[in-house]
Amino acid sequence: MEFNSLSSAYVHIPFCRRRCFYCDFPISVVGDQRNGSNSGTIAQYVEKLCEEIERSDNFGEPLRTVFFGGGTPSLLSVSQFQQILETLDRQFSILPDAEISMEIDPGTFDLAQIKGFKSAGVNRISLGVQAFQSEILKACGRTHVVEDIYNSIGLIHQANIENYSLDLISGLPHQTIEIWQESLEKAIALSPTHLSIYDLTIEPQTPFGKQLKPGEKPLPSDESTADLYRIAQRTLTDAGYEHYEISNYARSGYQCQHNRVYWENRSFYGFGMGATSYLNGDRVSRPRKLREYYDWINEPHLIDKTDQIEYLLDSLMTGLRLKEGIDLKQLTERFGESAISNIFDCLKPYEKASWVIITPERIRLTDPEGFLFSNVILTKLFARFED
Repeated sequence: MEFNSLSSAYVHIPFCRRRCFYCDFPISVVGDQRNGSNSGTIAQYVEKLCEEIERSDNFGEPLRTVFFGGGTPSLLSVSQFQQILETLDRQFSILPDAEISMEIDPGTFDLAQIKGFKSAGVNRISLGVQAFQSEILKACGRTHVVEDIYNSIGLIHQANIENYSLDLISGLPHQTIEIWQESLEKAIALSPTHLSIYDLTIEPQTPFGKQLKPGEKPLPSDESTADLYRIAQRTLTDAGYEHYEISNYARSGYQCQHNRVYWENRSFYGFGMGATSYLNGDRVSRPRKLREYYDWINEPHLIDKTDQIEYLLDSLMTGLRLKEGIDLKQLTERFGESAISNIFDCLKPYEKASWVIITPERIRLTDPEGFLFSNVILTKLFARFED
């Protein structure tokens, strides 16, 4: 945990063709016909985003990772993407070998565009596949069909981008164990260097939140959802992917370096609507709506100070997501022996249940059962320290 290291930036591009039925992210819907080349809304956002970046403090370290998330960053034009990246480089300096990741959705880009993103600096792609069955994609409100997935992979290959990840979601409506196994096998057959497997979360204000209840049809039961997690772990590790984080699998040498910044509870810049910066223990959150975000750029910013207990809990919540877990020496140096003793006492029942492994050097969760029940473990830890 390098508390004062600050060499990563997250850039939020909030635009989507439409909002998926499970989505609670800060986004702005532009419709099926709009993108960076013909939307005044997107053009204005890029100008305001660059203005925010230019007004930001530089803490002295060049950027080692940059992550363009969303939303759908592939709705940007190449020139707009270049403008943002060049603004970041002028303000902070981007290392020549920096990992520059971009989330893209199937069917939202062409060959010239993906080649342009690569020429501008993108060297890692995260493709939002979610499922390999068009009927399930439609039930989730996705704008793409299965054919778009294969076409998009073809474009990525033609652009010679080797490092790409596929995102899948488990626990979707009508998703049986057989359907999930099919999605995993089809994903593996495409030979991505990385896979992210997310469990569906039902957020109250989304269409799914208003229509569906976890564990009830057409959603899988709680037992089936747990089995989907175990199946993914077994299938992907058997295929040679390392399960290096609760939701992430990678070929050797292809872990997402930017996301490790979050899991190691290190500092990072955040830019754009709805983004949060984490700067030396202080959080700065941006508004989740465009007009409010534009006004915020010119206002004094509210800083959310993180105290020692909050930082400890953040470190546990993020660090236990990683396969290697948490370094006890670093934790002891920062929080003292009494805090570590408290953690040990809290985790003893879970160690007996084989969900947690404690050694003199590290604490880590077992795979898959410890990962699967991580929320139970973290809830106990949070209750212990909040008391």
